[in-house]
Amino acid sequence: MPTSDRGLTRLFADAERPETPLARPPARIGPNAIIQTGQALSALYGPGAARLIFEAAGLGRYIGVLPTTMIDEREPVALFAAIQATLPAAEADRVLAEAGHRTGHYIMENRIPPLARQILPKLPPGLSSRLLVSAIARHAWTFAGSGRFEGRVTGWKRPVVTLVIAANPLATAGCPWHGAVFQRLFASLCGNVGSVRHSQCCARGDGFCVTQLSLAPIP
Repeated sequence: MPTSDRGLTRLFADAERPETPLARPPARIGPNAIIQTGQALSALYGPGAARLIFEAAGLGRYIGVLPTTMIDEREPVALFAAIQATLPAAEADRVLAEAGHRTGHYIMENRIPPLARQILPKLPPGLSSRLLVSAIARHAWTFAGSGRFEGRVTGWKRPVVTLVIAANPLATAGCPWHGAVFQRLFASLCGNVGSVRHSQCCARGDGFCVTQLSLAPIP
């Protein structure tokens, strides 16, 4: 799905239309955006720092009592913002990438059926990546919330996976969280990820977040 294609703009046109606050209730997103970010903060900086950042985000209620159901997408947005406000940019990106890696690992271990985890790595990467993109699209609420997701794979032996989120609510500059989620899943199930490129970003004023991963066969 070339990002310059006019069809991409038409496809997501509705997502860019402004809405009034009463147009619909707050969108929900998977709780791992909170859970795994808290674990990443604790692992990298200790529980005390994690507590301070959660409290700064207005999420102190989750200290020791993690969410078990879908959450208001504004909560991880606030947490990501608190991380960026508290830590230097490179360290904030490091935390978000670690949280994304942990989220991808959780999805793979708990949301991908065991048989699929066995079969996908044995398939040609062009086929396995198409199957994974289809599965991700069916569960996009996990990471996209109110954003609108679309994915496409081009090529077969060394495919390029293009993943687009329009009006991405969790966007941060470069989207290290989303990039790490995607990289963990595709590297584990579809092939070696040669590169991850984030060519457009809602956090930088674009209408879409566009992540491209280049794959090679698993040895």
